[in-house]
Amino acid sequence: MTGVQTCALPISAYDTGVHGLHPEMIKLVGRMRYRTSYGQNILEHSKEVAWLAGSMAAELKCDVALAKRGALLHDIGKVLTHESEGTHVELGVEMATKYGEAALVINCIHAHHDDAPHESTESVLVQTADAISGSRPGARREAFETYVKRLTRLEAIANAFDGVEKSNVIQAGREIRVVVHPERVDDAKAASLSDEIARKVEIKLQYPGQIKVVVIRETRAVDFAR
Repeated sequence: MTGVQTCALPISAYDTGVHGLHPEMIKLVGRMRYRTSYGQNILEHSKEVAWLAGSMAAELKCDVALAKRGALLHDIGKVLTHESEGTHVELGVEMATKYGEAALVINCIHAHHDDAPHESTESVLVQTADAISGSRPGARREAFETYVKRLTRLEAIANAFDGVEKSNVIQAGREIRVVVHPERVDDAKAASLSDEIARKVEIKLQYPGQIKVVVIRETRAVDFAR
């Protein structure tokens, strides 16, 4: 098995331009081929994130090598979650530190789910590329029952806030539109309400990609010509 695991990275390194990894990191990246997240192969996802992050870094005149390296390794901890305690971010940071990755590469791993502050533009690009790869249509799948429960919980979270009239989830669960009572929620409150709902969703739910929260406050004046 070790030979199979190890051979995966040279191919990935050739594809993404990432070189000089510790041999133990090579084994871990090879093991990503046999793990999935919401049905998305982690190795293919990480390569896609590396290409996206590298392209954006090139356009912005940033460090392409750093962006690609951080992107390829951002989910490295997922191969260890079934055998070690801790989140995949914590495990990824631990392995990258143990095997001598640079501080900025480690930060790309640590910050891609906002567990730590971003210390470089490249770290932000890794997070952005990760969101793009995970949320694009068809990239991931989940059980229909789980999907329906998530949509129901999204609406329940939004409806629990004071002043909300109704809410609707659209875009396959990637956006929630919240309609508020205009006499109870002014414009300033509507703006803060979108942030409050978004933060509550982050705490209460697990989901791929990101969810857009749109608060709609509408006032209508109606009369009749007779």
